[in-house]
Amino acid sequence: MFLVDFHFTNIENLTNDLTTAHRQHLADAYKSGELAFGGPKSPRTGGIIISRHKDRDHLESLLASDPIVLAGLATYAITEFNVALTAKEFESLSA
Repeated sequence: MFLVDFHFTNIENLTNDLTTAHRQHLADAYKSGELAFGGPKSPRTGGIIISRHKDRDHLESLLASDPIVLAGLATYAITEFNVALTAKEFESLSA
């Protein structure tokens, strides 16, 4: 699994249209189950995504083509991790 940590570099220019385009860009990965969770940080300095991608290169390609990244409004860091503990209701996600 991967933790994706988005950092806004210029939130003043982040529009509702770009936010919608960002979510639409990621929609298929959520539908396929490659992305499990995501949302904005509080305070809104970026966002967090939990990815179930098997291939880091595929994840990196998805993120690099994200509209907010392409617009120069966000960068991201990817941290790979191995699930060691899981709450019962999320066991299917760590399989």
